[in-house]
Formats: sequence, C-alpha cells, structure tokens
Amino acid sequence: MPDDGRLDSWRTLALEPTYAHGGPPAAGLIRSDPGDFAVEERLGFEPDGGSAHFLLLVEKRDANTLYVAKCLARLAGLPTGDIGFAGLKDRRAVARQWFSMPARKFRPSAAGLEGDGFKVLEIHPHSRKLRRGALAANRFALKVRELTGDIAGLVARLQAIAATGTPNYFGPQRFGRDGSNLRRVSEWLDSGELPRDRAARGFLLSAARSLAFNAVLGRRVADGSWNRLLPGEIANLDGSSSVFRVAVVDGELERRCREGDVHPSGPLCGEGGMQPEGEAADREQAALEALAPLPQRLAAVAAGERRALVLRPAEFAWQVNGRELELAFELPRGAFATSLLREALTATVPEAEID
Repeated sequence: MPDDGRLDSWRTLALEPTYAHGGPPAAGLIRSDPGDFAVEERLGFEPDGGSAHFLLLVEKRDANTLYVAKCLARLAGLPTGDIGFAGLKDRRAVARQWFSMPARKFRPSAAGLEGDGFKVLEIHPHSRKLRRGALAANRFALKVRELTGDIAGLVARLQAIAATGTPNYFGPQRFGRDGSNLRRVSEWLDSGELPRDRAARGFLLSAARSLAFNAVLGRRVADGSWNRLLPGEIANLDGSSSVFRVAVVDGELERRCREGDVHPSGPLCGEGGMQPEGEAADREQAALEALAPLPQRLAAVAAGERRALVLRPAEFAWQVNGRELELAFELPRGAFATSLLREALTATVPEAEID
C-alpha cells in the first residue's frame, strides 16, 4: 500500500512546484475549445526521399497521439509498433505532428486518408522510422478566455518571462491524471517490481525521473539560483543536449547565462553521466536525499542525463483583447507549455485529458 504522506509530498513537488516570478496575477479559461490550444511540431530536418518509409503530417483535433497511431496502423494493415512518432501531444488541442510508417504496404495514394479526429495533410518518402524525441521544437498558439485579475500585472509578468524565461518544470501531463503515475512510482519503491508492459514501465520511469528533476529545480527556484550558474555546475548549451562542467563562474559565463546561451542543469536520474561538484552538487543532493531511495533505484534501471533548468520561449508574443489573451511562442523539444503558462496565470481547464 503506497505511503499517503510520501504521495502528498510528491504531488506538491511534481504538481505544485515553486513559482519563480511569484504567484500568477491573473486567471483564465484554457482549452474551452480544442482550437484554443494549437501546436505544430517542427522536426528540424526535411524528408530525405528514401524508399523505406513515409513521413505523414497529420492534423488531429481532440484526439491523442497513441489513438492516431493505432488508427493509422489499422488503415495501413500494419502493427501499431511500426508507426513512428516523435512525441506525445495533448488530446484537447489542435495539433499538427509527424508520423512515419513502413513503405512495404502503405502507398502515397492513401494521401487524404482520415479518421475520427484526424486527417493526413502531407506524405513524403523518407529512409528511417521516426523515433521518440526526433524533433527540434513545438510552436504554440494559445487562447485564454474569461480573464480575471490584474491585467496590467499579467502583461508585466509576460514581459518578465520574455526577458528571463521560466523554470523548465515537467508539466502535470507527465504525472498522469491527478498524479496517478506517482502512485505507481510509490508502488514500485515498495514492491521492487517494475511493470512488465513496456509502455507502462516507460510512463512510470518517466514520472519518477521527472519528479526528481522538479524537486531539484524547485529547490533552486526557492533559493534564487535556478537561472544562474554555480561553481561546479553542469551547464547546458541552449538548444542542444551538450553539457560541460563549470569550475569557475567568470564574467563571460555569467553574460552567456543571462543571454540564454547556456543554462544551469538538473538531473534526469540514472547511472553515469556528468555529475555536478561543489556548491551545485550540495544543492542538488539535498533535494535528491529527500526522495531516497528513488534516485538509487533509478540508477539501476536508467542512464543518467541532464536537462536545462531554464526554459526560454522563442518568438514569444502576446495580445490582450478585453477578457481574452492570445499567446504565441516556440519551445524546444521536451518543454511544457503548461509550465510556462502557470507562471503567468492560473489556467482553468474544463476537461483535463492527459495523453
């Protein structure tokens, strides 16, 4: 039986992490219509014309990614596992994302095929299956309705986010409806047994690593160091997975950090990978020790990685029209629009569906 006290603590760390800019000055309604949350996937590469696979640009509305993958597999007479995609997209949204399928059965004449909640817009020959994480960024266009609160304060908050970014928290989607994936993580700690099903195991481990990351980042937000480099830091180069150790924080590194060229990083817990030292290590370990034995368990089943603590939106623009706010921005892969949005306003979701 999971420890309820542990779960309550975890839910706070995962779902209610510390604000960097103070409590949100306004509130509003998001996703009252799927079209209020639009996202377009940017792969960062062009279809290469190879003959082994096809890349399909699909527009889906009020449909989740796994459902669309299953439908495409059925329409093409393929196993679902043959369908590739780069990332999961929210159900209650209008999303344009890429899928791949082998060319051995699928033919370009199927262009225009559609199903309940989705349609294929483009088909291109390509040499490889699309793998998870194989995208550069996501572009968002959001509409928030029924704004209340301090609108001038909201605009000032958006300006602060544009200037300095937000904490790169994992969003609530990662933890399941009402944090249900956290309960599964707790059950794993108690039993020592991971699910046999590959997908269930993946969701559990992702939630566990995301919890640990949010805990470290939340501590750095609380002490004001989330957007500056500390001695011993493992720094992340913006827009990449490249990291390097910072022995001494000099003026040049401080400038690059202010300008968003490099960021402090936090752990995606696992075995190996670069580890911080000195002051940066002390703060990270203090947060992780509060989650013991979770980091130690993760070291036995995953490879250690690093993730930037700072999220800086690109092409960030907004417009307030009466009681409506329109937002447009681009985020790197793995970043959550909900984590950016929560720093600006309290968003009420009429139907919170989790992929």
